[in-house]
Amino acid sequence: MKTLTTTQDLADFCTAAAQHPYVTVDTEFLRERTYYSKLCLVQLAYPGEGDENAVLVDPLAEGMSLEPLHELFRNTDVVKVFHAARQDLEIFWIDAQVFPEPLFDTQVAAMVCGFGEQVGYETLVRKICKQGLDKTSRFTDWSRRPLSKAQQTYALADVTHLRKIYEYLAAELEKSGRSRWVTEELTILTSPATYDIRPQDAWKRVKTRTTSGKFLAVVRELAQFREEYAQANNVPRNRVFKDDALVELASTKPRSGSDLGNSRLLLREARKGAISEGILAAVKRGVDCPPEDHPKIDKSRDKMQVNPALADLLRVLLKSKTESAGVAAKLIAPSSDLDAIAAGMRDVPALSGWRYEVFGEDAMRLCEGEIALTAKGQAVKVVSLG
Repeated sequence: MKTLTTTQDLADFCTAAAQHPYVTVDTEFLRERTYYSKLCLVQLAYPGEGDENAVLVDPLAEGMSLEPLHELFRNTDVVKVFHAARQDLEIFWIDAQVFPEPLFDTQVAAMVCGFGEQVGYETLVRKICKQGLDKTSRFTDWSRRPLSKAQQTYALADVTHLRKIYEYLAAELEKSGRSRWVTEELTILTSPATYDIRPQDAWKRVKTRTTSGKFLAVVRELAQFREEYAQANNVPRNRVFKDDALVELASTKPRSGSDLGNSRLLLREARKGAISEGILAAVKRGVDCPPEDHPKIDKSRDKMQVNPALADLLRVLLKSKTESAGVAAKLIAPSSDLDAIAAGMRDVPALSGWRYEVFGEDAMRLCEGEIALTAKGQAVKVVSLG
């Protein structure tokens, strides 16, 4: 196993990789103690057998620059292959404002090819490569040096098997004519907006039982302060204060340091210094917020008049269509989207793109009374009423 610790070595490998149609990529990182992921290792491989043409890249090595890798990511002649790429892409986008192009995600491709919902890498290795994986090093500290032999073996396996998995899935997509489906799915992964965390919208992730505008105004200000503090100090948001403490603060609306001392849920570190000052200022902004600026929760789906019989028929249709197409049902439409369609909503993913071809077109015909469903044995068939 070869570990690259200099920029020149990385540049040499990337030059060699650029002569091949694809390169497989994976990362190891830590995020437990930071807001942003700390990149600790990059694994790369281009076509070959076993550990041939596969390397580990140490981004923590003194003087190491990942610019040669970023340049390879920009090379559109080489497909960059990941499994469950979202967190990896977030790291590269935040660190260098670069996305791998073109991108292939084997988890997405596997769902399109009928391997089930959010299929894991280990499952694909077992089913496609007919091998097992040693996962004992999965939760180790990847920032410590030197890496153990077990860590290196585990990390390299994440890109060596990926070569065969990619080649198999790419061939299956080519045969079925579904490559475009995967391309559509990956568009959101290579959009900067996907990784743009807006502190002013952080309140939307906080679960509360209250929809009062006055209450939510304080929640919004507290959540925004927490997000901004966590980003600025690169600490997890829960290390500032947790959601249950945030909701408690929005309810009690402390006005002084002594009020903060009465909180049951607030961490000791948050009752003094910059965090306590930020909390008090955020509460005051929320309390002083005029009614016209209060947050408003989108209740459109809560008010939907769902036709339950139609929703049930749509579920039967979806099951039939996805079984026939060999595609994971949740990849087409979650249950909430079926309810939305049954309530008359049309701005749902299942009614556009490749999903429309597989399910959406007949779903609309069912809603319009143009088709019926019949059962014969285990099969459900669509019958035209026109």
